Amino acid sequence: MKVALFVPCYVDQLRPQVARATLELLERLGVAVEFPLAQTCCGQPMANAGCERDSLAAARHFVEVFAGFDYAVAPSGSCVHFVRHHYDVLEQTPEVRQVRERTVELCDFLTSVLHVTAVDAEFPHRVGLHHGCHGLRGLGLGRASELGPGPDPGPAAALLRTVRGLILVEPERADECCGFGGTFAISEDAVSARMGQDKVAAHQRLGAEVIASGDVSCLLHLEGVIRRQGLAIRTLHIAEILAGAEV
Repeated sequence: MKVALFVPCYVDQLRPQVARATLELLERLGVAVEFPLAQTCCGQPMANAGCERDSLAAARHFVEVFAGFDYAVAPSGSCVHFVRHHYDVLEQTPEVRQVRERTVELCDFLTSVLHVTAVDAEFPHRVGLHHGCHGLRGLGLGRASELGPGPDPGPAAALLRTVRGLILVEPERADECCGFGGTFAISEDAVSARMGQDKVAAHQRLGAEVIASGDVSCLLHLEGVIRRQGLAIRTLHIAEILAGAEV
């Protein structure tokens, strides 16, 4: 199985340790991972800003880079959702269809492809899980609350519950947006900031020491709230915890 590591732009530039943790985790599980140096942005920022035509070159390049792999794995529900659901604007060649189908979010890959049911990691802290909107509702990585109660906690929660010493806490309205929303945080900055404050406060009420998520974009937004308020709470990507991060 040929597996490529797809590292989103904001991970590469702002949280490269998440990419390293993803690589370490996959290799620990016996996956031979390649990192195609020619990879660039998937095109999501331009398309979300209304410049879909300008994003086509990035999308075509993404397909060229990853077409030779069985899977492209990324620590991002947001970017994976864009590739899988928005590359319909490209001509649907066999290569495009394969890349769309085989670009997979990290926790989904671990549970659905590798069939991992537990990880060998220890993290003795109270962790609040933040569900990113694109992963939860776009990729179906869990059951959204508007669909009613259900048995599916999603792959991220299932894996975190196997980490030794980790106490997983779930705030009320757990799947409510953190307020980032890409360009929403720019066009509606006041609303975005208030939503982030509400989200952080919900985790604080449960005594969370760490807020974890599968999307660095959400974590960066929440970290901005935490820093401005001088709070004693940290943000970590799920890959960092599963790979054995320490706080």
